Amino acid sequence: MRKLSLFIATSLDGYIAKPDDDLSFLKPVEKEGEDYGYAAFMDTIDTIILGRKTYDYVVREIGASHYDNGERKVYVITRTARPDTGNTTFYTGDPAGLVHRLKSENGKNIFCDGGAEIIHELLKHDLIDEFIISIVPVLVGNGTRLFKDGRPEQSLELVKVEAFDTGLVQMVYRKNVRDA
Repeated sequence: MRKLSLFIATSLDGYIAKPDDDLSFLKPVEKEGEDYGYAAFMDTIDTIILGRKTYDYVVREIGASHYDNGERKVYVITRTARPDTGNTTFYTGDPAGLVHRLKSENGKNIFCDGGAEIIHELLKHDLIDEFIISIVPVLVGNGTRLFKDGRPEQSLELVKVEAFDTGLVQMVYRKNVRDA
C-alpha cells in the first residue's frame, strides 16, 4: 500500500506561515545547492495533494511545473470547481475519501504539501503515514500553525534526525505501527 507523507518546514514555535501567508522566515535557511533532501524525496512520489491556497501560492511564486511535470498527478483540494489542467485535478470532494482511494491504487507514494487545513483534515482521519518536518531556527510569534487543535492524539516513531549548518533541523517520524 502506498504511504502518504508530509514534507514541510515550520518555525521553532510551530508556524508554517506568518500572517498574510508570509514565508519570509524561510529565507535564512535557503542555501545554494542545499535542498534538505527534497529532490530525493520527490523521486519517491508520483502524486501530490495540496490545498488551493498553497497551490495558488506555489504557482504564483515558483510556477506550475513545480507540481505538474507531466509525470505526477496533482490533486488540488478546493471548494470551488475549476477545470482540470494537464495532470492537475481540482478536487471538490472529500479529501479523506480521495486519500483512501489513492492509497489503494498502484504507484509511488503520495505527498501532502499542505496547507494547514488539508493537513488537519488528513490528521483527523489518521491518514498521514510519515512526517518529514524541518524546523527553521526562528520564533515567528503568530500566523498559520502547522497543527491545529481538535485532532486525535497520534503516537509517532522517530526515524531520523539531521542537523544542517544553516541551523535547520529535520526530523522524520512515521506512524507508530503498534498504535495503527
